[in-house]
Amino acid sequence: MWQRLRAALGRLRAGGPAPGPVPVPAGMERAVVRCVPAEPKLSVRLVLPDGSARHMQRDQEEPLGRALARLAATAAKGRAKAAKKSKKARAEPGEGEEEAAAVAVPAVRLFSRDGLAVAEEVPNAAAWQDGAVLQVGEARYRVERNPPAVTELRLPRSLLAGFPVCPKVSAEFAAPRHCVFRWYRQRRPADGEGGEGDAAWVEEAEGTERVFTPCNALVGLRLKLRCTPGDGEQRYGQPCEVESSGPVEAGPGACTFDSRHLYTRKVCGHGSVRAVSYNILADTYAQTEFSRTVLYPYCAPYALEIDYRQNLLKKELAGYSADLICLQEVDKSVFVDSLAPALDAFGLEGLFKIKEKQHEGLATFYRRDKFSLLSQHDIVFSEALLSDPLHKELCDKLTEYPAVREKVLQRSSVLQVSVLQSATDPSKKICVANTHLYWHPKGGNIRLIQIAVALSHLKHVACDLHPSIPVIFCGDFNSTPSSGTYSFISSGGIAEDHEDWVSNGEEERCNMPLTHPFKLQSACGEPAYTNYVGGFHGCLDYIFIDKTALEVEQVIPLPSHEEVTTHQALPSVSHPSDHIALICDLKWK
Repeated sequence: MWQRLRAALGRLRAGGPAPGPVPVPAGMERAVVRCVPAEPKLSVRLVLPDGSARHMQRDQEEPLGRALARLAATAAKGRAKAAKKSKKARAEPGEGEEEAAAVAVPAVRLFSRDGLAVAEEVPNAAAWQDGAVLQVGEARYRVERNPPAVTELRLPRSLLAGFPVCPKVSAEFAAPRHCVFRWYRQRRPADGEGGEGDAAWVEEAEGTERVFTPCNALVGLRLKLRCTPGDGEQRYGQPCEVESSGPVEAGPGACTFDSRHLYTRKVCGHGSVRAVSYNILADTYAQTEFSRTVLYPYCAPYALEIDYRQNLLKKELAGYSADLICLQEVDKSVFVDSLAPALDAFGLEGLFKIKEKQHEGLATFYRRDKFSLLSQHDIVFSEALLSDPLHKELCDKLTEYPAVREKVLQRSSVLQVSVLQSATDPSKKICVANTHLYWHPKGGNIRLIQIAVALSHLKHVACDLHPSIPVIFCGDFNSTPSSGTYSFISSGGIAEDHEDWVSNGEEERCNMPLTHPFKLQSACGEPAYTNYVGGFHGCLDYIFIDKTALEVEQVIPLPSHEEVTTHQALPSVSHPSDHIALICDLKWK
């Protein structure tokens, strides 16, 4: 279709010149045309001279003449209705109808940018060009084809003083980074007389960025955001506004991550990479009765609410100035509506892999001006084990242990693998892996199988598909430093008589030796704990790095024990998760 339309562009002048160039008055109305190659129809939106708004959809291949005839008929009906309404009060019965019926159909024509009439046989998709002029009777409209437009603008439900407000901005024919933002606060009685509309709002002098951090002076006041969409080429669309549903509330004071931000105020240089791994506690687990009464009875109920925790989490993650962020237990809605828009505003691109049964999953973010995405190689452990030839030997061994095999196949655990390329040095590539292994305390044997599948898959990606690229393997491994899983990852092998093969008793015994080719080390060492709840604390999270290619520049200290236990345990009013983020700066050797 589009080849024919491009050919038709050459026939735009076939209708001959208009009586003269069509002037474009400064106050000309807009006719907004949306035309996308992948869709069969285009749309035209305008306000007719009678004041009625019209939205017309026409086939893209249809000749322009038919669309104009339809528009003329619609305009005539609008004129007739307006005439009938204006005469109804003083006309005799039937008189208004007769005069309305006599209303003439207006002339409707389309002119190109240089004032030439567009031939009626030209297809719609080629005819409705940006800058063209549509004439409906005496009224003229400037055609705006695919102008930047805001399709969604939303503010978080919870706003806290001192915490960044990151709106969700979706746009068509535009990009959030090219949009113009203006923030407003509700007018106080002391500011003078307020009123309806703009008089009720005061523009914030510092509110010109996509992200806005309200100060304590704004507690008790609502916020408004105006977004004017732009495409980076000096084209701007109609502004869109949204008001907060509630006022700014006081923040919690000092948080566990405040002192850590002192080490991460700036982004690393191009020769270094700051990596973060963090289990952020999925809302689907935090909002259960069991969580409130058994797991986290010490945590104030409001501090378990997702909107409150997201405020803390977005401030925490933004303050780390990271290049790579690997998150676990990410609700799909949290990724789409909260984290991806927020971290996008701070220069990070996000990728998501869901665990279907749990409705939560893994998210990996990378800094756009440091990395580009080359490829993704995500897997579901159970599916890969059954279907990928890479794991045939392991799968065959598991047939000797049907109870273990069945339990492994029932798990929905996933592995997220992203191959990234340096934006400044294309020769530097890196394989970033992210996972969350089976959680059960007696599931050591299951975790060994899962990590064997993960490392075999990583070998294929980092050794076969992209030879010799270094690996960064982040995640919640649900394994302490004394476990078989940690030993296997760190040493490169595990014996068939390791005690973890019988972690759930003799009935689930599973004995097999395993090896992998990587030289991996825990970049953050073995902290006393990365998970601290009322009934347990221990080190379960790690950032494993390829020590043959990468080295650690610095490890950002974890919060002090006093900070972690200020409110007894985690999560709390000052910490959004039951885990603690691991952060380290790495560099190539």
